[in-house]
Amino acid sequence: MSTNPVSSPARLSQNWRAPGAVLLLSCYELGHQPFALASPLAWLRAAGYAPRAVDTAVEPLPDAYIEEALFVAISVPMHTAMRLGVSLARRVRAVNPQAHICFFGHYALLNAEHLLATCADSVIGGEYETPLVALVQALEAGETPPAAVRTTPQAHLVRQPFLRPERTSLSPLTRYAHLRVGDRLVPAGYTEATRGCKHTCTHCPITPVYGGRFFALPVDVVLADIEQQVAAGARHITFGDPDFFNGPTHALRIVRALHAAFPDVTFDATIKVEHLLKHAALLPELRAAGCAFIVSAVESLSDVVLARLQKGHTRADVFAVFDLMEEVGIPLRPSFLPFTPWASLDDYIELVEFIHRRGLVPHVDPVQLSIRLLIPPGSPLIHAPDASLWLGELDADAFTYRWTHPDPRMDALAERVSAVVQQAAQAGEPAEATFARIRALAYETAGRPLEEDDPETHQRFPVVPGLTEAWYC
Repeated sequence: MSTNPVSSPARLSQNWRAPGAVLLLSCYELGHQPFALASPLAWLRAAGYAPRAVDTAVEPLPDAYIEEALFVAISVPMHTAMRLGVSLARRVRAVNPQAHICFFGHYALLNAEHLLATCADSVIGGEYETPLVALVQALEAGETPPAAVRTTPQAHLVRQPFLRPERTSLSPLTRYAHLRVGDRLVPAGYTEATRGCKHTCTHCPITPVYGGRFFALPVDVVLADIEQQVAAGARHITFGDPDFFNGPTHALRIVRALHAAFPDVTFDATIKVEHLLKHAALLPELRAAGCAFIVSAVESLSDVVLARLQKGHTRADVFAVFDLMEEVGIPLRPSFLPFTPWASLDDYIELVEFIHRRGLVPHVDPVQLSIRLLIPPGSPLIHAPDASLWLGELDADAFTYRWTHPDPRMDALAERVSAVVQQAAQAGEPAEATFARIRALAYETAGRPLEEDDPETHQRFPVVPGLTEAWYC
């Protein structure tokens, strides 16, 4: 329930269009300059407001900003942002009890019940710009916010127009992730060509929000966003779409326009294994247009796990896609989900051996070998046929269901690998050394001697480009 009266006379007398009366906050967006601030900034300014935006991942949030705000919107597109966002909301409530606090993003909608009972006055999910502006306008007019954002939030899945994101008041790109090519660092920007996803992988937080729908942003808006980031110093662009090839024709239009306008600017994108194989004929054009690397959610080498996650690809497809990408000449940076209820210790060892023997260590951030399945409220996995064997209670404060692996060794290994990755990150340890320690841990956990044979030496990509921010959820 809301803790904030929305239409008191004192609040109605205040100027909602004064600078800073609307405050947008981001906590973490994988090291990128936040699109989830830039886009609503444009919408709110077009509606006549003067919002202030702060990315707390890279800059401090003064109490004075909180005190001046009538409306505070916190972006929570992922689990890490959610944890940070709730802490931030508690601070906002302590400093300015009368401010209306709104959470928006995937994790806001998934955790709406808990948020509204504890620290939020409203929640928005799905295509958030239109309802966010409408909410501010309703509050300004002293109207009660609609139930769709206040009591029983539902995803807003109506196609909306798009404006060029407003980035001029955000922290400069120098504070965010860069493209690393060997010893060279390149300023990187970020944009989105589509939102949502037409696929329904069971572990993905987008699935219960968008339900298999996706929306394409107009090509001219995407290009205008890229143009302003290039003007600000970006020489590489990350396309943050859940799957860049949800609309391959749309993606190619953008890539062609990007390359024509800025032939020296490179890019990366996330594309499903099945789409890389299905649209293999398009990949040479991506490479020619400056594709530095592609991220793909490989997740596992186990057909059992892949089927449970409904990934749309098989173990054989994984081997095929690495062969394909070597042939095309685009490095593939896989993401993995090695700790699930269905993955065995043998599966984990096979995964690290695949990485080792194929010479893929430079392609894989060590954190990828520590990722453990998150099951947020609303996840299809809650209703898995075998859930009673491993699923625990919802930990609302942690925004996930607890689960226990049938093999206690896997939970122990997950804890040890996570500790190694965190220590290595703090110490700045080379990825090769961290990988070697993880590999040794896997064999030790299994009680097997480490196989000390050399990996294959045919590495197709002696230098594998990547971003300076490792992937976290």
